[in-house]
Amino acid sequence: MSNFGFSDMRLVKPYDLAFREARSAVRSRYVLEQGRVCDNVAEAVAGCTLVVGTTAAENRDLRIPLHRLESAASLIREHLAQSSVALLFGSEKFGLSNEDMSHCHWLLRIPTRKEHGSMNLGQSVAICLYELRRESALETERFPPPALAAAEDNERLTQLLSEILTRSGYTQERTAASTELKLRRLVRRLGIPASDIETWLGILRQILWQVKRSDSD
Repeated sequence: MSNFGFSDMRLVKPYDLAFREARSAVRSRYVLEQGRVCDNVAEAVAGCTLVVGTTAAENRDLRIPLHRLESAASLIREHLAQSSVALLFGSEKFGLSNEDMSHCHWLLRIPTRKEHGSMNLGQSVAICLYELRRESALETERFPPPALAAAEDNERLTQLLSEILTRSGYTQERTAASTELKLRRLVRRLGIPASDIETWLGILRQILWQVKRSDSD
């Protein structure tokens, strides 16, 4: 929960010994320490205007809407922008009972393969919370794109390529001018990062040196 930015954990009749002795991940013990222990599901979901249950069932007659995680996450994020949502998980052994599901507005399922639909509870929680987090406009961290090579560096690259192609016989005299124009456009379309330009120039200089050496032999 802490990995993906969630902290409000509510547990219904947890196994007390295991819960009290549990040790959480680094910097996230507060999730366990602040977790609320409830007597029943109704108490656990109090204050939430949307309750979504989780299930491995696909073909069972649930008599309640069932969404795949991808579409469910989008609906949950939309609701979270206005109000609170409870994501309800059952026990690892039995899942949610029919009574548990009666508290839910709808259900979601992780699209696992039919031959092995059941998942470890901790993994299920992590996958669901990741899906809620990954497209959040407020939470997503975007890395700035790398700075691109300057025009003069692209031109140096173009000239080196042009000389290599001429010496290797690729460029013909009658098409030399048009080939250079194509090369110049090609180099600019590549969008080479400024941090890579010297590496490319070094590679091309070595190729040119080898071509010249071959010509002299």
